[in-house]
Amino acid sequence: MKPPIRIGIIGLGGYAGAHHNSVVQLEAQGHARLVCTCDPQAEAFAAQQESYEFARRGVKVFADYRPMLEAHGHELDMLVVPTPISLHAEMHRAGVERGIAVYLEKPPTLDYRELERMIATDRTAKKTTLVGFNFIIEKARLALKQRIISGEFGPLRETRLNAQWPRPYSYFARNNWAGRLLAPDGGVVLDSCFGNAMAHFVHNLLFWAGDSTLMSWGQPETARAELYRAHAIEGADTFFVESRTTSGVVMRFALTHACEGASLQTETVVCEKASIHYIVGQHAEIRWNDGRVEPVALEPFNALHENHLDYYRYLRGETSRPATTLVDSRPFVVLNNLAYVSSGEITPFPAGLVKSITHPHDAQNYLAVDGLPDALADFLAHGRWPGSALGWRTGSPAALVTPADLPRFIPTLEALAAR
Repeated sequence: MKPPIRIGIIGLGGYAGAHHNSVVQLEAQGHARLVCTCDPQAEAFAAQQESYEFARRGVKVFADYRPMLEAHGHELDMLVVPTPISLHAEMHRAGVERGIAVYLEKPPTLDYRELERMIATDRTAKKTTLVGFNFIIEKARLALKQRIISGEFGPLRETRLNAQWPRPYSYFARNNWAGRLLAPDGGVVLDSCFGNAMAHFVHNLLFWAGDSTLMSWGQPETARAELYRAHAIEGADTFFVESRTTSGVVMRFALTHACEGASLQTETVVCEKASIHYIVGQHAEIRWNDGRVEPVALEPFNALHENHLDYYRYLRGETSRPATTLVDSRPFVVLNNLAYVSSGEITPFPAGLVKSITHPHDAQNYLAVDGLPDALADFLAHGRWPGSALGWRTGSPAALVTPADLPRFIPTLEALAAR
């Protein structure tokens, strides 16, 4: 077996814990070795440090990533950055400047201007940064994408995402940036279902829409969006977004946290001869226009484990590129920013439609909007906007925007945050 990839992980809590769990397994298999980690509250994670057997494994623990890199940067092959989004750019730069490959959790940033600076930084990197959108390397997904671009299903027409994840009140109080548009210092936050919680699936849909090569993403040419909220937050908890790509593919995204019941996320790809229905980790099938239904086997997929291994292969020179690069992330960041510019407002749902529910499984309180599941489905199937069709939107109609409108992004956010 080849020498293990030597790793540093920034963080012990939150999603960093998932990376630690994966690296423990990968280390036991001989693929990796954790050299160091850090957390500003490292002492609060004493139990985790013991369960990860840091002492036995020789893992050094620091309170800050900068002294960690000063002490051990020369030893590292890879730096994992699963921190709050606002810290990604500075930590990415620190890794690149020390010649360390960076595994950057999704999303890389939610500010198109910062993304371009990060892309410029990455051009100087010894190894291209991986952005951890988890599902691109699923074997079934890649095989279906290859069949799409080969023309087997006829020209690609549409992609659709229906994603509904209930979230309790406590979700929006989990930290000081949850549900926010801007930080107190004016930095872009944009925490939302579209930009953060369900960003994987938004990125997946853009991947389906990339019809030039296997590793391509749809490039938004136009966008229109209506943004809503049921919760008392600064940002939006529900997104209706439509975009047309430069190659003419229509993409529709319907996402919400203002719902009840089981979570769902369904990706649909509509081609001239067939439609693909893909539910991550559950089920996939091809529905041919002639009535045939072709099941697609989905193998067990440990996303974090497999993404680590895939990046290790790239770092060892066994593959030519990471699964998702910062450049590949550009369509996602641009579309997210254009959604705010287009909507121009975040509309509260009519009060009479919003109901509070206490779920017996966790005794937590949730908000759900009557009629919202039907509105999401109607939008995806027919492109009917709830603002006009249901009278939900109080202001002017959402504008059709293009990437040329991105300079309006920050003024739009500032106006929204001031309301």
